Amino acid sequence: MVLNYLSEYKKKTKRSAKLFTKSKKLHINGVSHNIRFFEPYPFVVKKSSGKNLIDVDDNKYTDYWMGHWSLILGHGPKNVKESLKKQIEKSWMYGTVNEQTILLSELISKAVPVAEKIRYVTSGTEATMYAIRLARSVTGKKIIAKIDGGWHGYTSDLLKSVNWPFSESESSGVVNEEKIISIPYNNLEKSISILKKHAKNLAGVIIEPVLGGGGCIPATPEYLKGIQEFIHKNKSLFILDEIVTGFRFRFGCLYPTMKLNPDIVTLGKIVGGGMAIGVICGKKEIMKFADTTGKKKSERSYIGGGTFSANPASMTAGFATLNELKTKKSAYTKINNLGEFTRKELSKSFDGKVAITGKGSLFMTHFLNNGITEIRNATDAAKCDNLQLAKYHFKMTAHDGIFFLPGKLGAISNMHTKADIKKMITASENI
Repeated sequence: MVLNYLSEYKKKTKRSAKLFTKSKKLHINGVSHNIRFFEPYPFVVKKSSGKNLIDVDDNKYTDYWMGHWSLILGHGPKNVKESLKKQIEKSWMYGTVNEQTILLSELISKAVPVAEKIRYVTSGTEATMYAIRLARSVTGKKIIAKIDGGWHGYTSDLLKSVNWPFSESESSGVVNEEKIISIPYNNLEKSISILKKHAKNLAGVIIEPVLGGGGCIPATPEYLKGIQEFIHKNKSLFILDEIVTGFRFRFGCLYPTMKLNPDIVTLGKIVGGGMAIGVICGKKEIMKFADTTGKKKSERSYIGGGTFSANPASMTAGFATLNELKTKKSAYTKINNLGEFTRKELSKSFDGKVAITGKGSLFMTHFLNNGITEIRNATDAAKCDNLQLAKYHFKMTAHDGIFFLPGKLGAISNMHTKADIKKMITASENI
């Protein structure tokens, strides 16, 4: 069956095959992000619109990857496109302070209580890198705790315990790994035990309220509250990485619904409206350490910024996206309900052979294996049959015109409909 789908895929993506051969001569493994490669080769996109990707062979795919889950309004939404056109007429790069940044920050600060001060960068990786540098500056401590399976970008400071087995180093060339410790998601007792061993030199912990790359797994409120309580009693910083979850389930972050009080929150993806962005938000007493005015080198936390940080194009796209989400909050009701429908119906389709994780408009299928019956953390997810998951996703790409990046979670946008979900459910029944 897999061979038939492989043949079908190759037959309909001949121009993609030729272009990707050329891409491999120019780029490492033909891609500019490791996860974008899949066998036998990824199709090459020429345009996108709404919920669809169209490749160079004119194949159309209903997209659930949605730009690394960043395109909550879909591909090329009209208001974002029109706003960008107007900005580009003025120019797209100033390298100076601009009003567009102020407008976006006003929206974010009203929706995210901890965003008393904001600094922009151009990627989520930069945002998390600077967030933990800031935590070390504020506390004078060196150790950062993260989650097994937690993905915070390619920064060397956090490139540890991302992929199973978590005890192995993720990469050569990474140093000072002893300054990063890892704790198990949704296991409060064991996590606190590990944190206690490093309490004296613990600068902070960084956690996703929904573990994205580690399996689309929501944290229990009790777990997050317990970690936060320990961290604050220890005079360390509680950092929430809401790059995936910020503005995904509601207008704002997820943490207020869980009655949490983070010191720093990182944002990205949705708040950039499809343009490059990363955001460090924090309490005034924390963020003041990043103000270098009149400070000695030893007194400051040198964070944030770059040639393209807070460029007017990204700020404009972000403002247009958030402004539409603010004025049309019914979009959240729609996509969250579609997500709930998806998880429920997918579970039925596989008749107990899978576990479906997720929250709101995010979902992921796990083919149960090795005695795993429930997915509570990245270890559970890693022990599932992830080869079968990749085959399932490839079958839908090759045969059904439905695209998931193989092995990754799915994201529903405001452009998806219930009919799209039903089509995906039907395509899943023949696995």
